[in-house]
Amino acid sequence: MDREVEYEPVSVKVILVEMKDTAELLIDLSYSSVLLESSAIAEEVLALEQRMDVLRLKARMSLLMAARSPEDAKALAPVLGVVDAAEKISEAAGDIAKTVVEEIVLPDAIRSALPEALESIVRAELAADSALAGQTLGERHLETETGVRVIAIRRQGEWLLNPDQETTLRAEDVLLLRGPEEGIAVVYSEATGEEYQTSEPTKPAIEDVGRAVDSIILMKNMSELAVDLAYGAVLFNNEEVAREVFELEVEVDALQSRFEAWTLRAASRVDDPVSLRGLVHIAQSTEVISDAALEISEGVLHGLGAHPVVAAAVEESDEIIIRLEIEAKSTLDGATLGTEMVSTKTGMRVIAVRRGSRDDDDGWVISPGPDTELRAGDIILAKGTRSGAERLAELTETS
Repeated sequence: MDREVEYEPVSVKVILVEMKDTAELLIDLSYSSVLLESSAIAEEVLALEQRMDVLRLKARMSLLMAARSPEDAKALAPVLGVVDAAEKISEAAGDIAKTVVEEIVLPDAIRSALPEALESIVRAELAADSALAGQTLGERHLETETGVRVIAIRRQGEWLLNPDQETTLRAEDVLLLRGPEEGIAVVYSEATGEEYQTSEPTKPAIEDVGRAVDSIILMKNMSELAVDLAYGAVLFNNEEVAREVFELEVEVDALQSRFEAWTLRAASRVDDPVSLRGLVHIAQSTEVISDAALEISEGVLHGLGAHPVVAAAVEESDEIIIRLEIEAKSTLDGATLGTEMVSTKTGMRVIAVRRGSRDDDDGWVISPGPDTELRAGDIILAKGTRSGAERLAELTETS
């Protein structure tokens, strides 16, 4: 990028909001480009990566102008860490997308395994007779009713990234949908008029390749979770959550080591060892994302606290993180996330649960599943939209 970036007075908070939203979108789009073998999505990732370079420079300029004393520098150091971490996520996403742009060979197993990751990402073309055509995303309440989010729209060859509640859907739009399988099936059918078909995972011919692919999927899930928890740690200035980010980063490093061992073993048994290059490329980039998550929460982890501007940016970003306590006799008191279909009903994803004062299971439950039971006194961290947050809050309050 050879375009000169000049200093202009701009709110650091505004820049941080855009960097956070862009970084999270880049993660989704980069893996989507691999899953769908879409050079168009991959090119959008690279274009957004360039935009992130500009944002990083503007943020640094503003922070340098704001630091007038050693005390200022100490307070703003964690903010600079958040800026650099978002840039690292951007670069890692760009590297993942380059596997598509540069046509680096990938085993079929990686594309069949990606939909089995934390949330499915599906491409759907909006049929002319679909009830969704002509509606805004807000009018249809997709997220709150199905848990599915439209993360991008391709319209007449152009991509509309990060569509909001005011975005009107049009016939022939190509939608990228992200959400739980049951919600995806509903929205896909409504959008296309066709039944959603799940594909059977391709079984690798060589077992070590399969293990390597499984490692990448685990690394992807853990890295994305680490980013969510890192922003949660900053928002709530919570050292315990920051420590969970650290533990996740350690686990991703361990998975990276196992991945390397299985890939090297597989290389001696495949006809063309170079065909494994794409896997190595994605694994390295995924590990960088977990490192970046640790950088986001580093200020909290080392007792420097969270600068108010970072917490404010997280609160105002496109996807928010909320902290709620389960009240006695509320809908969620004694229920599981699955039985109450929390994700489907609210569009919110519960990323962590802090147990109450029960002696048998105190502590954090990270990435809780459908069988996770909630009880009065538990604290939940959840991520999603503001409207979804309101609906989730209603489930936690005593009726």
